Amino acid sequence: MDLPEILSRYVDLDDAKLLVNASTNDDAAVYSIDENRALVFTADFIAPTIDDPYLFGRVAAANALSDVYAMGGEPLIALNLCMFPRNLDKAAIREILRGGHEAVRESGGLLVGGHTMH
Repeated sequence: MDLPEILSRYVDLDDAKLLVNASTNDDAAVYSIDENRALVFTADFIAPTIDDPYLFGRVAAANALSDVYAMGGEPLIALNLCMFPRNLDKAAIREILRGGHEAVRESGGLLVGGHTMH
């Protein structure tokens, strides 16, 4: 049994308000809140692609934001999902977060918190 098959057993697909759900293998879900509005939900991870921490933060944020844009949405709020090794330089962490924050703000969204782990 592979991971997609396992995961498919533990997602809800049958709510009429779910306009896009896991059955389409999209990077985001879309949930109707009324006749004219819907919310786009996504979470994203990206491995470091460049050596510059600030640019990596921007790239990571842009990658996550692109999931919202792909669904026709506009960014409202975002959360950081930070999994940094314990030995990563604090200055590098600050630059990654600064780059992501600036990218989210440029999109019109607000970065409102998140979760961290080592």
